[in-house]
Parts: sequence; structure tokens; C-alpha cells
Amino acid sequence: MSKPLVSIIIPTFNRGYCLAESICSVLDQSFTNLELIVVDDGSTDNTLEIVRKFPGTQMICLEKNRGVSFARNRGLEQARGDWIAFLDSDDLWEKGKLEAQIKWIEKHPDCQAVYTDEVWIRNGVRVNPMNKHRKYSRDIFPYCLPLCIVSPSSVLLRAQLLRELGGFDESMPVCEDYDLWLRIAKHYPFHFIEEKLIVKRGGHEDQLSRKYWGMDRWRVYALEKLLKENQLKEEQRDGVVAMLIEKCRVLVIGYDKRGKSQDAEHYRTLAARYSGLAEVPLK
Repeated sequence: MSKPLVSIIIPTFNRGYCLAESICSVLDQSFTNLELIVVDDGSTDNTLEIVRKFPGTQMICLEKNRGVSFARNRGLEQARGDWIAFLDSDDLWEKGKLEAQIKWIEKHPDCQAVYTDEVWIRNGVRVNPMNKHRKYSRDIFPYCLPLCIVSPSSVLLRAQLLRELGGFDESMPVCEDYDLWLRIAKHYPFHFIEEKLIVKRGGHEDQLSRKYWGMDRWRVYALEKLLKENQLKEEQRDGVVAMLIEKCRVLVIGYDKRGKSQDAEHYRTLAARYSGLAEVPLK
């Protein structure tokens, strides 16, 4: 039986200092029926020079920096594979990552999404994830509500599903993965492979999570989108409403501490709207 083609998309912006390692971790995979697409999101460093050292790697060069969602979606447009994998340009794959995932989907042809466990490296030191980052199989929707438990670098997704969903939300500068996993998980189960098959490297200055204060602003945006689409089961909707109200509460506290009363009032009003109460005790 022929193996499915996997398209790997690496979005990158001024990551010349680590990009070659990430590309090598793809090309060293034990599963070899793949195509690699690097999307240069308007880099001004030596990214182009680095990618040219890897013949056969496809490259999309964007004229200006448009953000990781835009970059991934441009890669998705060019991808020919039946399955799509993403790799952040500061992360690495272990040699058997794709092979383990392909073995699973071959035995479970209805599978839409499969992800793996991971090793965390912060500033060159291995750290242990907290319990809130625990990962699950099957219906992961309720576990995805507090925070993103699926790393983009770990997941393998059916290409047709991604295209039906329209890929990543390009209006979101961060938490775009949180948004996508919820949109998938409300309909489909995820399978979790309990092997640490990727290495997530963090702590560097150019991480998006360090660029934006109040990441919950974008999670609230994603949660409200789900409610407006009105395609949730009753239990899912209850969970989304409860999480939206809780995240609004945290944002109100944060904005009040910073003296930003107008922003605080916005999230206080938003929470009140979805709670159905005239006033919500958010202080």
C-alpha cells in the first residue's frame, strides 16, 4: 500500500540562527514521503541563503511580514499532501515523529488529527510542563478551552479538513492555534501519541508569546466567534460561555491594575452580556 504524502509547512521570520536545525529535523525523518515548504514571512536576515542550502525544499517568499497565520495559510495553498504538518522554525522533530503518526492513521482511516507529546527547552534548559498542560485523546474540546494544549509543531492534520475550515484565522496575531484546535475539536476527536517526539525551544526574545500582553484577549475573541457561529452542542456552549466569562474577569483585573478603565469596562460588559446578568462581579 502506498504511503500518503505529507506536506510540512515551516513559517519563519528572521530565524536564521535556528532554521537550519529545524529543516534538518524534517529531512532526517524515518518517514520520507514528504514535501517541505518554508514560508519566509518577510525576513531581513540570512533566511533565504539558509534555505538554498537544502535542495528540493520549496520556498515561498512574502514581501512583508504578515504574521504566522498568513504564512501558514500560504503554505497550505501550495501543499499537495493528503496530510499537513506544521513545524515552528524554533522547534525540532525527533526522527520517528511522522512515522509514528502515519502508523496510527493507517490503522484508523477515519482519523482527522493526531498529535504527540513534547520536550520543553527554555533558555537551553529542559523544564517540565505543569499539570494544566496535560494532553488528552478523543474529545479534547473541554481541555482546549483554558489554554492551547496542542502544539502546532506536534500535530498532523488531514488536508481536506484544514481547507474546509479555511485554515488559520489571519486576523489573529497570537492564539491562532488555540482558535483552530477549538474549531476542529468541536466536531472531531484528536488522538494523542504519548511519545515525546518534538522539542519545543523557548525563552528567546522573538517568541510571539512574549510580544503581546494579555493573550486572553485573543482567546476571548476565539470563544466569542464560536458562540456567534452557533454550531456548538449545549454542553460545549456552556463550557465556552463559562470560560469566556472567566477570561474576561482576568482581563478586567489586569486592565484595572494598569489604569485602563475603558478596556476593563469593555470586558466587564462582554461578560455580563453572555452571563445574562445585569452585573457581573468581576472585581
